[in-house]
Amino acid sequence: MRRTGLYPGTFDPVHNGHLDLIRRACKLVDLLVIGVAVNSGKGPMFTLEERVAMLEHETAALEGATIRVLPYTGLTLNAAREVGANVLVRGLRAVGDFEVEFQMTAMNQQLDRNIETVFLMADPRHQAVASRLVKEIASLGGDVTPFVSPWVNARLLEKASQT
Repeated sequence: MRRTGLYPGTFDPVHNGHLDLIRRACKLVDLLVIGVAVNSGKGPMFTLEERVAMLEHETAALEGATIRVLPYTGLTLNAAREVGANVLVRGLRAVGDFEVEFQMTAMNQQLDRNIETVFLMADPRHQAVASRLVKEIASLGGDVTPFVSPWVNARLLEKASQT
């Protein structure tokens, strides 16, 4: 049986914590679909197309599972069904993440018991990293090189200079 996982998120921008989870998820599935959510309510810094391109660039050389990056709108569970995923991959950084994810997983199980949720604990080096904080630091002229790749850092500096 082919194991297909969906790792959903807004990835605005993709950071080292995301990439660590992607590398680790590739050990668990044959195909990993990275679902880039539209989610305009979060006020993204990068367009959907830019976020997809960043993820494609950052994951191009990763080994293990086949990786596809796809944008999606609507329910994550519907996106999982559309790509044939039988696993949702989610990352946990802190207790607050657990509380939100616990509730979301319970709801998803009520909607579709055929799709399991797998939680990967954030590597301690990345537990404090959040896209929201990376954007804020970059916008205020801070150094985000410990949190993102040099290529993403260049995109962040470019965006930050436009605001």
